[in-house]
Amino acid sequence: MTSHILVIDDEESLRFTLGSFLEDAGYMVSSAASFPEAEVLLQQSLFDLVFLDIQLGRHSGLDLLKIIREKFVHCPVVMITGVPDVTTAAEAVRQGAFDYIPKPIRQETLLRVAKMALKHKAVVAQREEYRAHLEAIFDSVRDGILLVDQRQKILQANHALVNLFGLPEGIVGMSLAQMPQNVRTTFVEIAERVLMTNEPIVSQRFETTCPSQKQCVLDVSAAPCLGDSGNPLGVVLTVRDETRLENLEKSMKKRQKFEHIVGRSEAVQEMFGLIENLAEVDTTVLIAGESGTGKELVAEALHYRSDRRDNALVKVNCAALPENLLESELFGHVKGSFTGALKDKTGRFEQAHGGTIFLDEIGDISPALQVRLLRVLQNKEIEKVGGVGTIKVDVRIVTATNQDLLQKVRNNEFREDLYYRLRVVQISVPALRKRREDIPLLIDHFVAVYNQRFKRQVDGLSDAATRQMTHYDWPGNIRELQHAVEHAFVLCRDYVIDVRHLPPELQESSGLSDNDGVEFDSEAARIVAALEKAGGNKSRAARLLGISRRTIYRKMEELGIEDADEAD
Repeated sequence: MTSHILVIDDEESLRFTLGSFLEDAGYMVSSAASFPEAEVLLQQSLFDLVFLDIQLGRHSGLDLLKIIREKFVHCPVVMITGVPDVTTAAEAVRQGAFDYIPKPIRQETLLRVAKMALKHKAVVAQREEYRAHLEAIFDSVRDGILLVDQRQKILQANHALVNLFGLPEGIVGMSLAQMPQNVRTTFVEIAERVLMTNEPIVSQRFETTCPSQKQCVLDVSAAPCLGDSGNPLGVVLTVRDETRLENLEKSMKKRQKFEHIVGRSEAVQEMFGLIENLAEVDTTVLIAGESGTGKELVAEALHYRSDRRDNALVKVNCAALPENLLESELFGHVKGSFTGALKDKTGRFEQAHGGTIFLDEIGDISPALQVRLLRVLQNKEIEKVGGVGTIKVDVRIVTATNQDLLQKVRNNEFREDLYYRLRVVQISVPALRKRREDIPLLIDHFVAVYNQRFKRQVDGLSDAATRQMTHYDWPGNIRELQHAVEHAFVLCRDYVIDVRHLPPELQESSGLSDNDGVEFDSEAARIVAALEKAGGNKSRAARLLGISRRTIYRKMEELGIEDADEAD
């Protein structure tokens, strides 16, 4: 591309001569005879080089030089002087002139200076383009980047860093010691260490307060900026805001241990979500699940996540007391209402006023108690045994059962209206065999519990023991797993629990867990294989499967597996 050169001189003959020399050399040339004419041309076109007379009639070429340098930063200007003067030449160079040439101007001198000036402009343009690209990349990085010299003076900082700490735009030139107090100490210490050791620092985390006045977690890395001889010229610090990642990690850990419930399986995560939703709604909840699955922990989570958390959580095992005692326990009694009632008693419902009452094994209460409980649900009031009048109670009722209440309704063993009152929302707690991916987490949890309780330092379970426990069917669910870990702690005197430390039923279940690498496409196939391996002995087959003898009979009946003895 042809370079465009502007010649500004009030002598017409000089303009013509310089223009001819430059055009013969292949350049495109424009000329101006005065200050105003030059200003107009400079506004109309972009020039690659300007030859400017230092005297333009009553104007000074230095004034025009100042304008050109302000508006066209990268356009080189060569001053022309009729009377060479060191002071004038020095002033011209100080104001940004590329060079100056005296009159009379020789052709070779003109072309040599023009070639040098245009080459300089090309180098500057290339450097500026490179700098602009680097600056764009620099500012597009989402991490904060800070460049400081050996005196810890800030040479460069990108927008991400400025925005992260709410710094002024004119941060360049500041010292690290002038940074906000919440990051100053850390940055100064890191920079000093890198300058002293000439070694990079990778990933140093610290907490501080960000402009939003919220606690944020920052990850700082630093590397020396080295010169050609390998000596450090400064330090580059990279700052990453990891607050969201830290919160996510905490959230994931929290989601693996929700209140006191441990688990990360899909079924358990769904249960966590349901508990969170129900905690905000003051409704009756039925918790269903096999014995040992942790129904009481779910009830606790519901209470301590609710607005009633500051009041009492009262627990009652309905299967542990006979009917007459359970009625008194729930509703209280007045003195003399029955033999042994020596004084007034406050019932559990009154104790739970403003809080939550948890009725475990609700399927075992008698028909008479079912009627009284229904009245509490309908009217929010109780009547003491032997008392006169009613007492208003504000309680949330949470119940639990390991029975099929709907089947009991069909069998006329449980009131249908009470069932639907209790089962406004049902939380189904999955059996441990339905959430096997949680077993390692639960093992780690109980190992930590018993390490603290027994003052031990057990590191965990061997791979074989973990595999054994993972493949076991756990008819007693989490309660059985907890007892199994406790049993292993009693027997183990090493740092790692092995298969030999596990309860006998877990050790015996290994025969079918992997079954020599065979995978079964159904539960029926697995039970049949166990029966074949046990020679038809159902007790041994149950132990191989990790279930009870009663369970294997029930499963055989449900799955239509023919009894070999009966077939014979």
